[in-house]
Parts: sequence; C-alpha cells; structure tokens
Amino acid sequence: MVLTVHHLQRSQSERIVWLCEELGIDYELKIYQRERASLGAPSDLKAIHPTGTAPVIQDGDVTISESGAIMDYLMGQYGNGALSASSNVPNFSDYAFWYHWGIGTFQSTTMTLIYVIKAGVEETHPVLQVLKQKITNSLEMMDQRLMQYKWLAGEEFTAADVYAVFIVTTMRLFTPFPLLGYSGIKRWLENVSHRPAYRRMTEKAEQSESRGEVPVLCDEAPRPMASY
Repeated sequence: MVLTVHHLQRSQSERIVWLCEELGIDYELKIYQRERASLGAPSDLKAIHPTGTAPVIQDGDVTISESGAIMDYLMGQYGNGALSASSNVPNFSDYAFWYHWGIGTFQSTTMTLIYVIKAGVEETHPVLQVLKQKITNSLEMMDQRLMQYKWLAGEEFTAADVYAVFIVTTMRLFTPFPLLGYSGIKRWLENVSHRPAYRRMTEKAEQSESRGEVPVLCDEAPRPMASY
C-alpha cells in the first residue's frame, strides 16, 4: 500500500512532502486548503487523526501525526540512514541539537507569539516584547551557526535543515518578520532553494493555493496570509 501524505497548504506539513522527495519515497499526496475565514484546517483533514492538525500520514494500518514523529518514522522505515547522523559520528551532537531545537525552541516561541497577537495583546505588553526578543535571539544564534557551516549539522544536508526551513520561510506568513542582516540564513535558504526535492515539494504541494506567496525567501517581512 502506498504511503499517503495529508498536506495542509501553507503549513508545516510541507516538511513531510519535502522529506519524501529527498528520500525518494513513493507516496500519494492529498492536499487541503486552509479555511478562508479562520485559516484553520478543514473538517475532513481534522477527522483523520485526533490531533486535528497537519501533518498526518497513513502507511497501511499506521496513522501518525506530529512532524517529528512522522519524520522519525519515515527516516526509520524508508531512509536507510539518509539525512540523519548516527551516534558514532563527530557531528552527532550538532545534528541532535539542531534537529530538536527547531521545533522545541524556535517554532514553539513563534507559535506562542501568533496566539498572543491573535488574543489582541497590546504591542507594548511585556510578554509580547519578551517573545519578540526570543525570536531575535533564535535568529541570531541560527545565523551565527550558518555563517560557519553550510548546513545546520555541519557540511552535509540533514533532516535538521528540513525541520528548520519552514520556520524562517512559510511560517513568516503567519508571524511576519524580516531576515535583513542575517546573511548566514539567507545563504542557507539560497542553497535550499536550489535543491531539486525542495522545488518539487513547492510545485506539487503549494501551487494551487493563491494566498501567501511561496517560497517565502524574501528579506523583508512577507504579506501575511490573513490579509488575502
């Protein structure tokens, strides 16, 4: 039975489509558009898994949600060691850190900022200022790393890069922030944009949605999805 990837456009499930393309996995892609008013997932996607969110995959009798769980599953089942680092290589600690940092620190902070802004918190509120500073700190740390190395784990492209790209590209459609001055990140994104698998992901998964221009590789803060 062919693996099915349920993809919500302009969402973190782009990682899963991209990973499948990088690993050369045979998969069926089911695409869902965000609801017009709420920008949330449609009811037919929510019904697939109790989490009610994307990404979701179905592989035979297995149904999995959560980006990290899906990526670990796909690399374990289909990757044959590709895009990961084994524990006996020198850069394993770097790979492990950046792989988990993307979702554990950077994305979670950015998601919190989205909810705080949606709640109507004043621009001058201390909580909002703390969150914005944390995002700046994350960008600076990431940029310093990418000024030293081509990819997050070192000189080879890994799943850590697949994990982190969404946060500084498509996710900016929901929390617009600029990348001006972050030359390491910009060079990294330029390298990503030339990867055939990333281009195939964009072509297959995102072109039928007109709201929010992708890929989001601009220096300036992009136009937010809510404005379309």
